[in-house]
Amino acid sequence: MPIYKQKEKNKDGVYKYKVRVNYTDSFGNHKQLTRTAWGAREAKELERQLTQQTDSRSITTGITLSTLFSEYCNSIQHEIRQTSLEKKQSIFKLHIEPVLGSKQLTHLNTKTLSDWKTYINEKGLRLQTRKNLYTEFRALLNYAVKMEYLSTNPLLKVGNFRDAYEEKSEIQFYTPEEFKLFRDAALITAEQTGYYDYYVFFCIAYYTGARKGEIHALRWSSIDSDYFSIKKSITQKLKGGDVETPPKNKSSIRTIQIPLPLMKILTEHKSRQQKAVLSIGQKWSEDGFICGYYKSLRDSSLENENIKYAKASQQKKIRIHDFRHSHASLLINNGINALEIARRLGHSTVEQTLKTYSHLFPKESERALEILNSIE
Repeated sequence: MPIYKQKEKNKDGVYKYKVRVNYTDSFGNHKQLTRTAWGAREAKELERQLTQQTDSRSITTGITLSTLFSEYCNSIQHEIRQTSLEKKQSIFKLHIEPVLGSKQLTHLNTKTLSDWKTYINEKGLRLQTRKNLYTEFRALLNYAVKMEYLSTNPLLKVGNFRDAYEEKSEIQFYTPEEFKLFRDAALITAEQTGYYDYYVFFCIAYYTGARKGEIHALRWSSIDSDYFSIKKSITQKLKGGDVETPPKNKSSIRTIQIPLPLMKILTEHKSRQQKAVLSIGQKWSEDGFICGYYKSLRDSSLENENIKYAKASQQKKIRIHDFRHSHASLLINNGINALEIARRLGHSTVEQTLKTYSHLFPKESERALEILNSIE
């Protein structure tokens, strides 16, 4: 770790020094760091700092992927939602750690990562699921590059998952006519049981396009005049029970005007719910959940009701999230522009809306053809 005095002086007559430190990087390669300083004292201090810096680089040689992941989680836990963190932890534990967890970062090369891709492909997962695993793994190794544990991300060399024979699944949705049949079946069940919360949930989902967690978090205080104020989301199946957090992203915090048919449903539901609460000697509160009042409806129960209503109405069964797609499809096919649809859905960009629903714009393509045909 030599210090070289140079002939050059500054205007104060202080000599320039060159400081060079030799070290071994995390790949076992011998390298040098060379910096300059003015004055012997400053050169000594610079040498000390460079020695400390290069020592911290060399000790990372033996870090394993599991150790890296723990560090990664600690660094991002206050920057992302709890649900996102638990998703990352689940993906690592189930799909990455069993094969590569004990591997040192220096052993992550094209061969080991290609073997990991083969391991994932043999699980028979959907293409989109495999791509999601790749995205999470890439983010982890990008962190390693950021922390200078790796010089480059080796996963980029092997590339993402591809399947030339797997077709992109089409978005499922209900047309207005189909939804009315589904809604009527739900209403009949509600009238028979005297419990309307599931019926109201599906109506909110269709008329607003709100996400399931956002509907779970809606309280009567969320209604201002004829607007829903969406500021929260509830996630179930987490350790410690339900977790109430802000929505998916900043753009998901929004207000949505409530259409008249839904407002009528909500008004009637509120009246019934108030009577039910007061009848057992409890005090009514605007902080009660719209669907469930004391506690948001359970996801498993919602899915069971979804299956029941689809069967009773003789409709295809769609996912609960597909009611959001149904809302978007309805607006698109009635000429509502993509900017307003993005706002109502809480998408971060219009591009996200267009990418998701571009194939649902049949009337726009017909209009475009009519305009072009008129030019002779």
